[in-house]
Amino acid sequence: MKLLLTSGGLENQTIIQALLKLAGKPFDQLKVAFIPTASNVEEGDKWWLIDDLKKLQELRFLSVDIVDISALPKTIWQKRLEEADIFFVEGGNTCHLIYWIKKSGLSDLLPELLKTRIWVGVSAGSVVVTKDISLSDSQRLYGENDDMDNNAGLGYLDFHIRPHLNNNFFPKMTLENMQKIADETKESIYALDDNSALVVINGKISVISEGIWKKFN
Repeated sequence: MKLLLTSGGLENQTIIQALLKLAGKPFDQLKVAFIPTASNVEEGDKWWLIDDLKKLQELRFLSVDIVDISALPKTIWQKRLEEADIFFVEGGNTCHLIYWIKKSGLSDLLPELLKTRIWVGVSAGSVVVTKDISLSDSQRLYGENDDMDNNAGLGYLDFHIRPHLNNNFFPKMTLENMQKIADETKESIYALDDNSALVVINGKISVISEGIWKKFN
């Protein structure tokens, strides 16, 4: 299983080159399935989503298909995901994303699909692969409410990821606040700024960064 777990997407050459290395072939030979589902419930300007689509286009992938698992029947989205080499899972609302990954049936298919495909997560798209999204503590860090009864993630990783460290749009997401939350748990937490990412290859974890990150616990 190959995962590229970012805070802000393909923000710099270090992260882009990490994806290229994971893929093992040029971008112009690769098909991307862009999954925007987490963004559906976010209000306001979607400049960040548009920017991510533009970056994918600028990198000249063979194709970029937009596949919303909450808007399409399984018979349609499954075929289109199977045709992709990379799942680019956009950010937005983490609770909404994990809800639809499970409700749509994608969670049942992912273990097989990810044997031969790469998962690129952006923010929420990174958080959902961990075992528990409740530590995101949406109100304390991101000013959003967590209204889920079950906060279980996909469970591929046994640590937590907190994106957008020192991001002006999330002023509570600081090292100081992260330390307070880390003090409340024994589990490991990776806090990543938008220029940092985790590369996971069959369970082996490495951090790549042109910015600031910190592992707690």
